[in-house]
Amino acid sequence: MDAAIEIKDVTKTFGETIAVKDLNLTIPCGGLYGFIGPNGAGKTTTIRLIMSILFPDSGEISVLGHASALAAKNRIGYLPEERGVYRKMRVGAFLSYIAGLKGVKALNLDRMVCASLERVGLGGTERKRCEELSKGMLQKVQFLAAVIHKPDLLILDEPFSGLDPVSMRLLRDLVLDENRRGATVLFSTHIMPQAEEICQHVIMIHRGRKVLDEALGAILSRYDPRTIEFDPLDSQADLSPISDFPEVERMDRNESGYKIFLVEGTNPAEAMHRIIETATPARMELARPRLEDIFIGLVSTEKDSIEDRRKLKAVLADSNAGEATA
Repeated sequence: MDAAIEIKDVTKTFGETIAVKDLNLTIPCGGLYGFIGPNGAGKTTTIRLIMSILFPDSGEISVLGHASALAAKNRIGYLPEERGVYRKMRVGAFLSYIAGLKGVKALNLDRMVCASLERVGLGGTERKRCEELSKGMLQKVQFLAAVIHKPDLLILDEPFSGLDPVSMRLLRDLVLDENRRGATVLFSTHIMPQAEEICQHVIMIHRGRKVLDEALGAILSRYDPRTIEFDPLDSQADLSPISDFPEVERMDRNESGYKIFLVEGTNPAEAMHRIIETATPARMELARPRLEDIFIGLVSTEKDSIEDRRKLKAVLADSNAGEATA
């Protein structure tokens, strides 16, 4: 299959800061790829390199068969991390203007714009000025601007930033529709559960270096589930003996019960049987591995303490919390 994006040995620095280091990446035509990692990992820099907004210190980048995205700009849809519209323009006029820049020559362009706005729940806003819309509404308008010319390649940098859950689900469905239409999609996010919900393939990046590049299904099947969610039938039951099991790495309390983390290599079925013998469960479930846990496992070293891992997890949690309140 032909590559929509090909990156070979790319490095980009800003002074003494290494933003991207020795990056190799191939995204096939028609792929739906999630580019994930914490804030500051190098995701946006990589996307700007792909879009020829920045240029690498070394290495090569090919986009839709061209040495520069500029040569294929009318075949690319791009939603940057920094949002921007012509705030004094009316919404319908803005979208029509962007369509014209992208070479769209439809006799019924106004009708097409209105239908697109209806599709994202913004029917009737075509006569409003962009500055009159909320942040979430503007984000939908900018997404429409990125796809109005039916691009072959769609690049979205933190597309779900600042959206409420309903709008987030709508945008997710629109992204999937674009991929089903045939567009190659690359989107970045620091909120890893979003990638789990939408992408076929995951690229993890940490401190400018790629740490994982694999199909999501293969990742989840390769990493053994090592977490048991356990709610005891008796909320007052003494579960301290479970934490002393050789199979148990640690046990954390949550609102309804416990998360029991198993030592690597443990047979989960045997561990669950021992737990049941100690306390009767109201609910017991083997949790599948999460991308966040896989990421922490990949970027942590044997020298890292449990506290180091918890700090990294806290960084991811802070990013997610900040996103939720944006």
